[in-house]
Amino acid sequence: MEKTQVKKQSMHATVLNQFNKTAAIMHLNENIRKILCISNNEITVNFPVKMDDGNVEIFTGYRVQHNNALGPYKGGLRYHNTVDVDAARALAMWMTWKTSLAGLPFGGAKGGIEIDPRDYSISELERITRRFTYALGENIGPDHDIPAPDVNTNAQTMAWIADTYMSTIPSSERSQNKHIVTGKPIGIGGLEGRDRATGFGVYISAKLFLDTKGERLDGKTFIVQGFGNVGYWAAYFMIQDGAKFIGVQDAHASLYKEEGINIEALAEHCKPRKGSIEGFPEAVNIDATDFFNINCDIIIPAALGNQITAENAPRITASLILEGANGPIDQEGEEILLENGITIIPDIYCNSGGVIASYFEWLQNKNGELWSRKTVLKKLEKKLTENFKNIHNEVNNSDLDWRSAAYLIAISRIETAYEQRGIFP
Repeated sequence: MEKTQVKKQSMHATVLNQFNKTAAIMHLNENIRKILCISNNEITVNFPVKMDDGNVEIFTGYRVQHNNALGPYKGGLRYHNTVDVDAARALAMWMTWKTSLAGLPFGGAKGGIEIDPRDYSISELERITRRFTYALGENIGPDHDIPAPDVNTNAQTMAWIADTYMSTIPSSERSQNKHIVTGKPIGIGGLEGRDRATGFGVYISAKLFLDTKGERLDGKTFIVQGFGNVGYWAAYFMIQDGAKFIGVQDAHASLYKEEGINIEALAEHCKPRKGSIEGFPEAVNIDATDFFNINCDIIIPAALGNQITAENAPRITASLILEGANGPIDQEGEEILLENGITIIPDIYCNSGGVIASYFEWLQNKNGELWSRKTVLKKLEKKLTENFKNIHNEVNNSDLDWRSAAYLIAISRIETAYEQRGIFP
């Protein structure tokens, strides 16, 4: 008899369920609820690019602008096969909650191109990026919609976007528009420490939560799904504080080592393999379906959305999950985890170090300042600690789970903005 395939819930359905749950708890104004359920703008662009062999390919790119009640749209651009308008809607909505929770003067947006960048040369990726930027046109801008790196994009991608955008405006205005993107290379106005900010925030989340329990990271074991920028830096800071890195997974392999994985050796192994952990000789390969039930204290899903579901959640034994990725746990999976007493530090707080650092970079560019890495990480830890205390107080006062408490704070701030300024008739 053929096994029935269980269809995964879409990320957009997940974020809407989370929003509606919180809206009901807080008795959100129904008119504001209608506004926040949908995106302000959804932009789809199809554009041609000439490949290295002279052939032309047509690419599809997206930019979804969810809400700007608190300030300009802000959010990453990702290059991945899973990019579509539904995923962009979900990610843009999460960004709205994330920037609000962080207390930043930004709204939420997200987007990207439906490609696997490993299939293209560097020169092809540059042309794809520049043509995408040109196609977006006036839909982005330093005080309107500010992109940033995300999955499979980086500082170089942002440099191409910035340069292309600059070429479309008068030369007299270019020096005042460096903040068109964040996550840029240091040499063109990027922020020292921006590369590690998201992973640092995941680490701070763990440290602060354990502090509330009178515990420390020293001696705790953890596993990481995704060994990109977020996964690497989260693991790096956790290890520096005495935690043991015993498992890692990406799209190509799942590795385990009870004695602890050498993070620098793994990073060196990945460099010539386009980031893949596959074939790392110092750890044991395990089945991908067994990864999340590795016996450990902490799980950091730092890859893609909907990775922890009703199928694998019952086998999880870790007591703490830190959402390094956006939406890594679907609704059914979360219900099982909470029922089993597992604490989830939600994405809109846990991985907010990146957007907070992006805000710092945006300010640095606007004000013509330069901050040291030490200053950036100190400011970042202070901001993350303040935000953590707000959520922790809400958890204690309202008897809510951490996600619901974080959502309540974030959505309340946007509700207040609408109530104070009114709705344009």
